[in-house]
Amino acid sequence: MPLDITNFPLVWMSYDEAPDHNHDEDFAALEACFKRGAPFVILSDNAPTEDEEHDHSQEERKRTALWMKKHKAELRTLVRAMIVIEPSAGKRLAFKTFGAVFSKFWGFPLRIAVTRKEAMDVAENLLSEGPGSTTF
Repeated sequence: MPLDITNFPLVWMSYDEAPDHNHDEDFAALEACFKRGAPFVILSDNAPTEDEEHDHSQEERKRTALWMKKHKAELRTLVRAMIVIEPSAGKRLAFKTFGAVFSKFWGFPLRIAVTRKEAMDVAENLLSEGPGSTTF
């Protein structure tokens, strides 16, 4: 899941990755965002639903869990939300049912937007809120 942090505090995540993609680069990009000490949002316009193929190996899941445990505080305080842009009503419904599990696992909410403009409006609102005001 390559990350583009060039427009921080808008961090774009893509689920289009090469088979030899290095996830350590993704973790390093998130850590670079944490070092800024400012809230940010993660946006994606191609996140797979729970039913779609995006499986990770046991090793990748373990590495992710260990990384998340190490960075739990930053994930909860600096990441305001992941905003998924999804025009399909059926896929949006799948994301909504998955949202509670996602939030519990990652420590920040999953929001769904129909359009890029709506996602940007949601991001702007989340980023303008005071510290610790992220709600699930």
